[in-house]
Amino acid sequence: YTLIYLDMIACHILSFLISNHIVAAGHTCVLCDTREFSSASDVSSLMKQEPRFEAALAIHLFKGGRLLLDAGVPFGVVFGGTDVNEDVKDEHKRAVMEEVLHKARFAVAFTDKLKERAEELLVRNVSLQKSLQLWVLMACVRTKQEENLRVFLLVCGLRRVKDPLYLLEVFAEWHSQNPLVALIIIGPKVGRSVCCVCVCRSVGVYLAADLSQEELHAAMQKSFALVNSSLSEGMSAAILEAMDLGLPVLARDVPGNAAIVEHEVTGLLYSSPQEFVSMSRKLLDDHELQERLVRNGKNYITTCHNPMKERISYQNLVETLH
Repeated sequence: YTLIYLDMIACHILSFLISNHIVAAGHTCVLCDTREFSSASDVSSLMKQEPRFEAALAIHLFKGGRLLLDAGVPFGVVFGGTDVNEDVKDEHKRAVMEEVLHKARFAVAFTDKLKERAEELLVRNVSLQKSLQLWVLMACVRTKQEENLRVFLLVCGLRRVKDPLYLLEVFAEWHSQNPLVALIIIGPKVGRSVCCVCVCRSVGVYLAADLSQEELHAAMQKSFALVNSSLSEGMSAAILEAMDLGLPVLARDVPGNAAIVEHEVTGLLYSSPQEFVSMSRKLLDDHELQERLVRNGKNYITTCHNPMKERISYQNLVETLH
């Protein structure tokens, strides 16, 4: 890479040390003082000159990071200290730094204390946009086309009735034909060891740790479609949540799923791994179908699973227990 490194150089001997590490790895690193630029557009203009920069790094989320927002290249950031300790108190600067974190590929903290403070004050606010970043980058190692990647998200307990390995073989084969599709399985640790071994042998398929509800919803919002492969279902909360968040659903055609997913209306129902791939391909190419499933799915949630109506119903039921 030819990389631009932004910092207030006079203030950071550390800049030269980090730059030397980058150069030692075989990259070209050009150090630039942030005080030489008045806005992000100045850096954007520099990026268009020769030699072309392919990546960027900045120390300090506000002083350096804000200048990379329109850079047009992947970038990382290093917390400076005053950004997290002082600038975060300014509402405008905080909003800018959250945007920087949202767009950054990575963020580095020099101490555990600084990391914890950044997580408390900044990272939590952008986690909804960042939850899938690591897994997306893993899937993009071969393609280098993160923006074109289509993530199919399988959310389930890693146990037999959920059949998490049902689609592994066909998805790996599909991924070998189209590296821009990836299957990410998210689930708790029960039965994880066997699942992990199988997933490690399958290209294009990734196993992620269990997430909080907030993180899971963020992951859904960064995905292309939600997948259900269960042998049996009562009522899948993941399917309902996906519909509510505007995510197309591909569910295995079992009674519990068919009760809430109407084929080609609120989602797609498949009966075999091969049919899953066929329907997924169609969904990728048919934008009208995508929009229809999302629209009808949201309408179904509003009509049949309205949170306020359900709250009142449960409150009324509890009243009968007195």
